Amino acid sequence: MERDNSVGHGSPWADQWGTSNAAAPTGATDKKKSGGGGATAKYKQKVGDGLEKTKSVASTGMKKVKQGTSLGIQWIKDKYRKTTQKN
Repeated sequence: MERDNSVGHGSPWADQWGTSNAAAPTGATDKKKSGGGGATAKYKQKVGDGLEKTKSVASTGMKKVKQGTSLGIQWIKDKYRKTTQKN
């Protein structure tokens, strides 16, 4: 009987995981990484744009809340002054 020396068919562990077989999986992995890099940059840009919009909307909203609160407190003060001045 002749022994089959291909990977996964009775060959020793060191032969399966040695440096001679490492080049094939690494090349395949590099192709996947380089292809996904462009998409990652694209999504990072979109997320960055979205965060910038969110930041500006939140800033505008907080200014409106601050202004509304200030007007509300001023209204309450005016009402309190009117009631205390009558007495």
